[in-house]
Amino acid sequence: MKAPARLQSLIEEGLIDTVVRQLMSGKEAMVFVVRSGGHTLCAKVYKEATHRSFRQAVDYTENRKVKNSRQARAMAKGTRFGREAQEAAWQSAEVDALYRLAAAGVRVPKPHHFYDGVLLMELVADEGGDAAPRLNDVVFTHEQALAHHATLLTEVVRMLCAGVVHGDLSEFNILLAADGPVIIDLPQAVDAAGNNHASRMLLRDVANLRGFFGRFAPELLATQYGAEIWSLYQRGTLSVDTPLTGRYEHHAGAVDLASVMREIDDARAEEAARRLRMQAVQ
Repeated sequence: MKAPARLQSLIEEGLIDTVVRQLMSGKEAMVFVVRSGGHTLCAKVYKEATHRSFRQAVDYTENRKVKNSRQARAMAKGTRFGREAQEAAWQSAEVDALYRLAAAGVRVPKPHHFYDGVLLMELVADEGGDAAPRLNDVVFTHEQALAHHATLLTEVVRMLCAGVVHGDLSEFNILLAADGPVIIDLPQAVDAAGNNHASRMLLRDVANLRGFFGRFAPELLATQYGAEIWSLYQRGTLSVDTPLTGRYEHHAGAVDLASVMREIDDARAEEAARRLRMQAVQ
């Protein structure tokens, strides 16, 4: 196919040889299958963001570092330069997270280059060598659901041990590769220790996994892996080898009504976004 304008500079730089086809287009980016040096890769072309699909985008950008105080002031004021700086920070967050998690052994696409607003990374493939499907497009047996849920819990723990919370993990951003699930879409990833909303996001990520795989293995719906994982992390006793039980005893205490209402609102927004994504892929 004819190379899109946004990929032309990568062809000129020799990072891409040819563009094979468009793989998908979403609110955040377009993804193309490309050839580079005899290898088939993905090229994720970030769209200019005039409106984020994440309702609480400020929660994800909390404590993210920028290059200098001028950028920080411009971002706070919402100037054109500030919006450009914020968009650059949003894109680099995914790149940084991918390199960090790949180095930690997390099952994410291997990043290759980030140039001119385009992320080149590994093409996650199925057993036939084609682009792997998302989990929401696959029906699982009871045994498969339990196995993939366990694998992904291990990856969530591995990410947390590397200091990262995905922040929007669900069946829509996990691919089923030939050798198991692979986690994608990380522009909203947050620092586990530096973001005050990290615990809530981790609980929601794990709850999304529970809800999806619980359709095929109902016994998962009664588990409390998210609270257990975060409790172990807070105590400094979490590792990839830490055995998990799925049980957690909640201690009674003062109720933060504002936080409860915030969680309800976020759940509603997440469900609305999920329905939009389902409509987009139908």
